[in-house]
Amino acid sequence: MTFLNTREFAKQLDSEDTLNQYQYQFIFPKVNDKRVIYFTGNSLGLQPKRTKAYIDEVMNDWAELAVEGHFYAQKPWWDYQERFAEPLSEIVGALPSEVTVMNTLTVNLHLLMVSFYQPTATRYKIICEEKAFPSDQYMFQSQVDFHGYKPEDAIVEIKRREGEHNIRLEDVLAKIEEVGDELALVLIGGVNYYTGQVFDIKTITAAGQKAGAKVGWDLAHAAGNIKLQLHDWNVDFAAWCSYKYMNSGPGNASGCFVHEKHHNDSSLPRFAGWWGHNKERRFKMEPVFDPVHGAGGWQISNLPVLALAPYLASVEMFAEVGMDALIAKRDRITSYLEFILHEIDKEVKGNFEIITPSDPEERASQLSVFLHGEGRNLFDYLMKNGVITDWREPNVIRLAPVPLYCSYEDMYDFGQILKKGILEK
Repeated sequence: MTFLNTREFAKQLDSEDTLNQYQYQFIFPKVNDKRVIYFTGNSLGLQPKRTKAYIDEVMNDWAELAVEGHFYAQKPWWDYQERFAEPLSEIVGALPSEVTVMNTLTVNLHLLMVSFYQPTATRYKIICEEKAFPSDQYMFQSQVDFHGYKPEDAIVEIKRREGEHNIRLEDVLAKIEEVGDELALVLIGGVNYYTGQVFDIKTITAAGQKAGAKVGWDLAHAAGNIKLQLHDWNVDFAAWCSYKYMNSGPGNASGCFVHEKHHNDSSLPRFAGWWGHNKERRFKMEPVFDPVHGAGGWQISNLPVLALAPYLASVEMFAEVGMDALIAKRDRITSYLEFILHEIDKEVKGNFEIITPSDPEERASQLSVFLHGEGRNLFDYLMKNGVITDWREPNVIRLAPVPLYCSYEDMYDFGQILKKGILEK
């Protein structure tokens, strides 16, 4: 499609957009009494208007039923998490038995590493990507230290080539082959938080497993954002947060995936707790752990129903929309934003550099832009003028045009504000 940098063209795209009305189902902050252009759904998604009703339902049941709400609430609390199985399985491409919700992201990755990082004297190394999200880096360091290895020896980072912003698939595969028999685990972010690069999960998973390693994925920036087929790709395990593209609220519960091939493997160690115990016998308070079949067997504690309520509101919205429709708009609106950036760059005689891959297969709902020659003052100008975006040192802004609530007219307006901010400095 040939794009135009005009308001009329942006409005035309919005009129053709089957998801356009969903923006009115979200609550937007305001700056100068005007709804913001919100580009930080890759950090914290907006609040869906329907969320409050889900929370109020739990609050009302708690008030009226107290402890009996576990069994007699409108959505009984003791199996509240089971309502996520079907919609989440569609979002991440899994069997319903392979997914559950519990804890938060890094906690779940640590718990899953208990099962899937089993180092030996000769096979103990972990492959991850360079500049992984800091929480992942800290997790790797503490895990290998716990097992008695030195991080500088056990953690192998796949580097970007000199002068390049993204990691080449061929370099990932070469590193897996190079580490070979020493490789215990491959654990990479499905979408790199800084550049927005989408990794080839299917190919990397197959290569890691061929080398004899387990392969897991941190899907913090991928779940609800890219097309996932975790079951078909034979991924061993994965976890994701729910508060970015799935709009469940700050710091909210994490989802996790354990492939069905591991569900009957009694040799896998795990940290157990009573909510992962046989559901039908849970309240008999038996002394020996009998895990629930499936990912639910990795649950530990009674689940925080008040926290799960907004997440349930979100996944039910995803079920209405479907990932295919989301991805179709994601690709189009991201391409339009890319076009706008290039047009403004020409108009202001600037030097923008989009470091996110240009290939739609290698990116999702994020463009990371080096604003060469511009400083933090431009970011501050955007924020003061109603563009909520994200600054990363030294001078990168991350822009996430989330398809559920961003419009094409937002992209046009952003371009005009960006242009004005540069020309007025």
